[in-house]
Amino acid sequence: MKLDINGTVREVDAPPEMPLLWVLRDLLGLPGTKYGCGMAQCGACTVHLDGKPARSCVLPASSVGARKVTTIEGLSADGSHPVQRAWAEVDVVQCGYCQSGQIMTAASLLENKPDPSDSDIDAALSGNVCRCGTYMRVREAIHLASRLKRGGK
Repeated sequence: MKLDINGTVREVDAPPEMPLLWVLRDLLGLPGTKYGCGMAQCGACTVHLDGKPARSCVLPASSVGARKVTTIEGLSADGSHPVQRAWAEVDVVQCGYCQSGQIMTAASLLENKPDPSDSDIDAALSGNVCRCGTYMRVREAIHLASRLKRGGK
């Protein structure tokens, strides 16, 4: 099957039922998307499908079709995406395991709501679990990323 991953069409020899998560990690060598629960409940495996968050752990690769997949590696090659910059500046990460999923969800939120309220952020990220409890720093980083995207500080 052919998959458009981070702007490059890749030919992948995978069983049709193989979850996109394992195609990304095991077959394409993109380890940034994490396995968390395997049931689409925690958000660690979040990628973008045509710009919208999707849980890759339960998504059969064969169902992706021509949609564009963006992983944390494809968000920006050098970490310059406003959400990544804000994450570092606010020092969101504690253990870091959930962060790629949180960042991908936040990036999608900001594409749809450039200046989200606290309740917008809470609603958008309600399905992303952080066992370390960095939710307040996540919210702060998203507000900062919003300002950075709009050219502020």
